[in-house]
Amino acid sequence: MPPLPNLAEVRIATVIRALHQPEFEAALALLFQTLAAPDNLICLAYRDAGPPQVLHRETRDPTVFTQLESTYLPGAYRLDPFFELHLNRVAAGAYRLTDIAPDAFHRSRYFSEYYEQTTLVDEITFVAYPAPGVTLNLCLGRDISSGRLFSIREVETCQRLAPVIAALSEAHWAGLSRASGPAEDTAALLALAARRQHGIQLSARQAEVALLILRGHSTVSIGLRLGLSPQTVKVFRKQLYSRCAISSQAELFALMLPLLRDHAPPASGQAFQSGLVD
Repeated sequence: MPPLPNLAEVRIATVIRALHQPEFEAALALLFQTLAAPDNLICLAYRDAGPPQVLHRETRDPTVFTQLESTYLPGAYRLDPFFELHLNRVAAGAYRLTDIAPDAFHRSRYFSEYYEQTTLVDEITFVAYPAPGVTLNLCLGRDISSGRLFSIREVETCQRLAPVIAALSEAHWAGLSRASGPAEDTAALLALAARRQHGIQLSARQAEVALLILRGHSTVSIGLRLGLSPQTVKVFRKQLYSRCAISSQAELFALMLPLLRDHAPPASGQAFQSGLVD
């Protein structure tokens, strides 16, 4: 007698049968439970213009999504390392936050003022591309409800099955509306908003440095990203702080975060919250 399929294979088959059906998201969540047992799950669609669209979310602890509508969707998403994956058009696959976050992410104001409040301790996201200019991020999170990091085996399992997850997700969400307009230049947007709302004139380089600071890059990392020496980065940072009449990263975050807010309301598809199935 041939060996029976394991639970992951059975649940993949269930997801396939649920394609284009209302139960697809629930079937996908059960598959993720088998692969990595996350405490929470959120499926987002990033576009080249406009805020992310929430397609599905589940959590045991509602604290995780407390600031989703008030802070993340209106503009803080632009500082998220996972949003940068969309901007950079990385290959479809599974990415762990600790592997792609900036070197000073945990010392950034974005981390202390927003991310830390979610109580997340680890994240893996599946990246897929269902339509031109649209990136799916299917984010599996571990939070304070378990306090556990994903194991090496769980990360490797997600990476191994990422092509299957991407193919299924792209097929199910192929009907998502495409992005309109060119890809966003977030630094340019920041400079324009600073001039319009505060009369602060930032050069293109100063705006780039400001954005990278907000995202959690150190002086060395900013230099590597922009092809500048650390000393030159320090000069731009000093000029930036002087022009904004501030003296700390906390003040920079308080000044700049409102400038990143979208004027249009966040799009929301099948946005709901429920308890994860064990």
